[in-house]
This record gives sequence, C-alpha cells and structure tokens, in this order.
Amino acid sequence: MLTLDAPNARNLKEGINFTKSPDGQCFIIYKHQDTIKACRNQCKHQGGCFIKDIEDMDGSTVRCTKHYWKLNVATMQYVNPPDSFLQDELEVVQSVDGGLKLLELDPPDPWDTDPRRAQELQPGEIMLTYITHACMELKAGGKSMMFDPWLTGPAFARGWWLLHEPPKGAMEQLCQADLIYISHMHSDHLSFPTLQLLSEERPDIPIYVGDTSRPVFWYLNRIGVNLTNINVVPFGVWQNVDEHLRFMILMDGVHPEMDTCLIVEYKDVTVVDNAITVVAAKVLCQMEGMAREQYLGGHMILNTVDCTRPNNGRLPRNVDVMMSDFAGGASGFPMTFQKGKYTESWKADYIKAERKKLLNYKAQLVDSLQPKVYCPFAGYFIEAHPADRDAITEPPSGTQVFKDSWDFDVYVDKLNAAISSEIFEHKSWIQIYYNWAGFQDYNLVIRMIETDDDFQPLDGGYDYLVDFLDLSFPSTRPQRDHAYLEIQNRVGVIRHVVLNGLLWDDLYIGFNNRISRDPDIYHHRFWKHFQSELPLSAPDWNSFLRNFSTPRSTNTHLILWVFRSVTSYFWLKFYSLLRRVFRYFW
Repeated sequence: MLTLDAPNARNLKEGINFTKSPDGQCFIIYKHQDTIKACRNQCKHQGGCFIKDIEDMDGSTVRCTKHYWKLNVATMQYVNPPDSFLQDELEVVQSVDGGLKLLELDPPDPWDTDPRRAQELQPGEIMLTYITHACMELKAGGKSMMFDPWLTGPAFARGWWLLHEPPKGAMEQLCQADLIYISHMHSDHLSFPTLQLLSEERPDIPIYVGDTSRPVFWYLNRIGVNLTNINVVPFGVWQNVDEHLRFMILMDGVHPEMDTCLIVEYKDVTVVDNAITVVAAKVLCQMEGMAREQYLGGHMILNTVDCTRPNNGRLPRNVDVMMSDFAGGASGFPMTFQKGKYTESWKADYIKAERKKLLNYKAQLVDSLQPKVYCPFAGYFIEAHPADRDAITEPPSGTQVFKDSWDFDVYVDKLNAAISSEIFEHKSWIQIYYNWAGFQDYNLVIRMIETDDDFQPLDGGYDYLVDFLDLSFPSTRPQRDHAYLEIQNRVGVIRHVVLNGLLWDDLYIGFNNRISRDPDIYHHRFWKHFQSELPLSAPDWNSFLRNFSTPRSTNTHLILWVFRSVTSYFWLKFYSLLRRVFRYFW
C-alpha cells in the first residue's frame, strides 16, 4: 500500500503521522518509541477522513470529519462511540536499512470465481422495475427475482409508512416471483404484513437471506407466518438460479450481525446494431444515436441496500448498475432527541449538513466504483400517522405524496392491544424483563417513562429507573458518577415490544420515543444490545403470571386513555377525508 525509504521512515515523529501514497491513498502511521502501527485514513462508519483531535491530550486520537467518530490509533479502538469497533490495521514490515512498507491482505474477490463468457442479450431480455421503497423486481430471461418486498402496512411499529402506493398487481407479481432476496431484518425490508399475505398465497416461495449472526427470520415462528422455503446462504458464494442467472450475498463491514448486500450476474454484454444495449447487471437501456462500438464487458448489478460499509469496502468496479439507499440509515437521531442542544433549529441545521455529507459520500463511492448506471433507492417512506406528521416532519409545500390512505387503525389497534395485557398489572414485570434482556456491567442508568401519543406522561403508566451497572431498579439515581438516559415511550409501542420480546428498533427508529442524555454520548454497547442482541425467545410471561393468584384488576386510567385514543383517531380520519374532498373540489 505504501513504501517509505529509510530517511522518510526516520522522519516519522512520535505520535500521529498523516501521509499519502503516490496514487493519493491516505494513511495514518502511529509511532511510539520502537512501535509502529498503521491504518488507512478512512473511518469505518461511512468512509470519512480523520484529522487530529484537538481534544486529544496524549497524542493518540484522531477525529472523523463526517460524524465526529474518534479513533485511538495506539490501540486501533474507536473511543467515540465507546465500546464499539476496531479499526482494520495494516501490516508494517521494516527493512534492514530502516525503511518500512505498509501491507494489506488482498484475498481474491469472491465474485471473480467461475468467470463467465460474454453472451449476447436481446432487447427486453432484462428488466429492472421499481415497486416501492427498497422493493425492486428483476426479470432476467425467464426468471423473476424480488428484492425486499414491503407492499403493505407500517414499518417500525407505527413510525414508517409507504410513500408510494404499490403498482396494481404488485402482490400478484410477488407471489409469482421465482425467488425473493431479503437484505436484513429491519421491518422496511422484512415486512411481516407483506409476508403474511404472501404466505397465504404461496408459502413455498424460495426466499434467500445471508447467514447473519442475528437470524433474519428470528421472529417468524412467533407470529404465525407460514413460509416453508427460507434459504440461509453463506456469504461470498454464488447461488445459481439457472444456467444464466446467479447471485451472491455479501455482509456489511460495520453491521455484520445484521446487514447484507447483493451481487446479481446475468450473462454478459455485447453491442446490438446501432443502439448500444447496456445491461446494468442487467438493466437494459437502449442508447439511441450511437454507432456500433466496442464490446462493453459489464455483467453485474450491485445492490448495497442499507449497508454502511458493504463488504468492508471491497466491491466490484465498473458494474452495470449500482443501487443503494439514500436515506442515510435507519435511526431516530436527531429527531427523537430533546433537551440540551437539541432544539428544532439545531436539528434542522444538522440534517441539512448530514444530507450534504451523505451526497458527498455517495458521490465518492460512485466515483470510486465507476458503475455505468447509479440508482438511488430505499428511502421512500413517510411519517404519515397524524401523531407524527407535525412532530417529525411536515413535507415541504408542493411535495407530492403518492399515497393518501394507510389503514392506521388496523395496525395501531394491534399495537395498543398490548396495553391491557395482564403482565402489566404486576410491577415485577420490570425486573423479569430486564433480567431476560441480559444487559449489565455497564455504568448507565436509564429512566423509562410511559406516555401518550404526544409524549406526555401517562396517568397510571410506569415510570422507573434501571441501573445497568448491577442490574438494579433504584427509586432514585445513584450518587456515583454515571451516564444517564431518559427515554419517554408511547405506551402502546413499548408494551408491545416488552410483551413480545422485540428489538428496540420499533421504539428508536420508529420515532416512538423521545430521548435525552447526560452526558451527550452515544452508548454503542447499550443500543447494539437492545437493537440486535436480545434473546431470540420472548420472556416467559406465562410462568410469570402463574406466580399471581389474585383476580385480575382493571387499570381505569389506561382504559380511558385507549378510549380517548380510538375516539381521537376516528376524528382525525374523518378530518383527513374532509381535506381530501376539499382538495379534490378546490
């Protein structure tokens, strides 16, 4: 990767050194006495460059210019967020004369195995069709492949709703597909309302997922979705659909426990008469007016979906079509945060800056990989529920929303059914739940507050503390120094999550909570546990309830709250109908 002759090696200063190779690649070399460590100058999160950290007191920490992640180069451990990632270290080889070389292991790329001969394609032989959000249909020859079908219902409990009405017949297309690829377990890609309908029509349809440490379909059996042909495949291995079509699933470098991406290969590309047929692995685009020219060798579609660092940054170059998300990742930050610096104006400025950074990152990625066609997708959702429309985002004036009915009551009522569950009549559920969750030995205290839809504390709702250092449940905050999170949660969603042993994505990514923290630090270990490492089996609430022999009581406050919520919802639905009628006649 880089060679330094003896004089330049001797000129390395103690501490951090930034340097470039002749071809422009950037590196960090850390020197401490006779010890030398090195890595690429590239943040593992979203590829930002590091600079000297002005808050660094010992000369070993650098800061990313994108999201302010911090790396201790002496240990190659990220210190912000704490307890998170290790940087990939380069091999340092010192020569006898005092020079040194930086080496990186360069294994063969898996997509280069079993290369295929170019074959001529006919116009219309390949079609790539956008359906909704991250759902695409690929038709290659006589085969149909669907990606990440989300065709109905919400994602993340009640937080995300489809921006586009799926095309007429989309569910029928899904049922008739030859196979389905699902990239990861987030509910805007793994849509159980969609899969429920699919299972009723064609339960044996082949579905392919990567072999992630958290199984993609970990929750399937508990919700009664009967899909009988789920294929968990190893990473980096071609899966043959027929003699012409094959695909390969790759893991994400930042979230290997969950995220995956996809390479699809179909034949190869030749020139057709006076129109060049460009197959974006294989989207067929006829470029009129161009004379017959050279053979175009592209034969791949690269779908990076939501991966933060797909395949740890090693990707095929010059593919015909590259597809990736443009939403910048699934997160409640900063919209669900409050107090301190998190004013509405600060959030607006932050989002504006982040959009520029995201655009720059995607532009750099496209410039590096040089695909023939780049297709940004996987970001077409809306916070459509009336309780979120003003709190999260109101589309700018003139924004066209391509869907105006979401059947809120069908899905929100299912969530709110958890409110009246018998387990919540006994306060000891709190201890049972967090012992089941299994997170401790971390100096963090959280306060969990149940609220109504507007995040106002709920009469009769729970308000409690959890100290994760010793997994205790104190009545007041401890006297020792500790990190503190205050999390307000909509009662229907938090109880649905607790009752079913679900991951906290429904709360955090679904905008169903409000968070304040002191100090203002992202606790990677805590959030990773509750978003991807909770037990695969739900808490044993049946055994819990057998400990109580007293008759069930009723919680008047919560029953009244549910009644008011249902009444308010139907009024909002009626009001929405009036608005549509008014817009139509106006």
